[in-house]
Order: sequence, then structure tokens, then C-alpha cells
Amino acid sequence: MSPQGLATFRQIKDLLFISFGILLYVTGYVCFQLPYHFTTGGVAGIAAVVFYSTGIPVQYTFLALNVLLLILALKVLGVKFMLNTIYAVLFMAMLMAVMQGWVKNPDGTFPQLLGDQKFMSCVIAAVIEGIGLGVVFLNNGSTGGTDIIAAIVNKYRDVSLGRMIMLSDLLIISSSYLVFHSIELLLFGYCTMVIEMFALDNSMIAVRQSVQFLIFSKKYEQIATEIAKTGRGVTMLDGEGWYTKQPQKVLVVLCRRSESTRIFRIIRHIDPRAFVSQGKVAGVFGEGFDKMKGK
Repeated sequence: MSPQGLATFRQIKDLLFISFGILLYVTGYVCFQLPYHFTTGGVAGIAAVVFYSTGIPVQYTFLALNVLLLILALKVLGVKFMLNTIYAVLFMAMLMAVMQGWVKNPDGTFPQLLGDQKFMSCVIAAVIEGIGLGVVFLNNGSTGGTDIIAAIVNKYRDVSLGRMIMLSDLLIISSSYLVFHSIELLLFGYCTMVIEMFALDNSMIAVRQSVQFLIFSKKYEQIATEIAKTGRGVTMLDGEGWYTKQPQKVLVVLCRRSESTRIFRIIRHIDPRAFVSQGKVAGVFGEGFDKMKGK
């Protein structure tokens, strides 16, 4: 495949996964959050507060507030992020309108699918929304709003997206008290925010988690050659057994956790008797992994 064809394929893949992430988010938002008058953070949270107080459909407020932030995204995060974000915002607003039309009762109210189980609805909404946001961010996208602010900070500082969004969303959720004057709904909003951010961070960590292999084998050359074919680098160190006093080559491999099964298969196929150590690493920065952040 040509470089241009590969870039097109990756862009299409990104858009498909962004669409799936948005579908998850809107499902939690419309089916489990709006019916119970919970308020989440971000522009979607502001749109919910406006809807609760005025009846203006959430998609209109969502679109209007994202215009200025999209301009900021273009200047700081680049054209690719901008295009994906424009697509995500438009698709999300459209899906909000469509899904509300599907689930609304004839009298215009939203059905409470879980009856009086408010906390369970809060948990389900937060988990679905958090995973949906994680899918969107992992594929170079954003749902707009405070996600853009968090992505800008995350670009230059090693601060989790969930933490940044949480800080900017506290004020938005607190504003719902001005509409309902209900401590109960305010606390549900805070619970939704915390669980959503926890789900977001963990869904991203699960995909981006890196591992380190230390491989001890007499067939180190064959193993290193096959691992290199996967696109991951291999470093060979000189070691010496303390007991045997014999020289020993040690292979060091860093890869994503999702790639570890493939590495194990290569080792087992070439040398089933190899001695292998696998450990999690807090972070890997450089080519093929994350970019270093800071001044």
C-alpha cells in the first residue's frame, strides 16, 4: 500500500472508531442521564443545564458553544485534530437529535429505563460515556468542549486527560444547583463526573500500557530477528551468569501490552526453554511510543 493509501486507511479507521465512541457516549447521555436530570461536565453538561431550565434541545447549545473552541483547536492542535473534531461535533449533535427522537415519550418526556434506580443509572451513564470518550481520544479525535482544553494541556504536560476534564467540569456541574436547587442531583452529577473520568483514564491506559521484556536464550539471534520484523526494536545486552560464569546475551524489548502475546508466541516458537521476564513500565517515551511533555 502506498504512503498516501495508508494515510487514507488510517484516517478512515480513525473516523470509524470516533463514530463508535460517540455512539457510546450519546447512548449514555440520552438514555441514562437526561431522563434523571443528571448533569455531566463539558459542553454537553452546559447543554443539559440549558435544556433543563429552558427546554432548548441539547444539540443546538452543543453546536453553538463548540464553534469558538474549534477555532482554538485549529491553532494549537493542528488540522488533523480539527477535522476529526469537526466531524465528531457534527456527528454527535446529529446523533443526539436522532436518539432523542427515538427514546422520547409521546408527551415529550424521557423514559426512565431503570425506574427509580437513580444511582444505577448514574453509574451506567458514566461508564458508557467514559469509555466512549476514551475511544474517541485514542483515535485522534475529540467531542469538543472542555475535551479540547484537556487535549491542549495534555499535549504539553504529562497530565491525564481525565484529571484535566474533571477540573474544568466541576464548575459546570455545580451550576445545575441553580436550576434544581437539589443537593441530591448535584451529588449525582459529581458521582457521574468521577466515574466517567475513571472509566476514561482506565480505557486509555488499557490500550496504551507498555511492557518490557528481558529475554535470555541461546537462540537470541533468531528471536531478535523475528521480533524486529514486527516493527519493534530490540536491544542486545552482554550479561554473565553469576553461578556459571558463562557469558549470556540478554534481549530487551519494549512494546504495547496488546503486542505482548505476539512477542510470547515468537519466543515460544523459536525457543520454548527461553527464560523470559515481563514487567509493566510506568511510561515509554520516544519513537513508536508517547511523546515527552514538558518545557
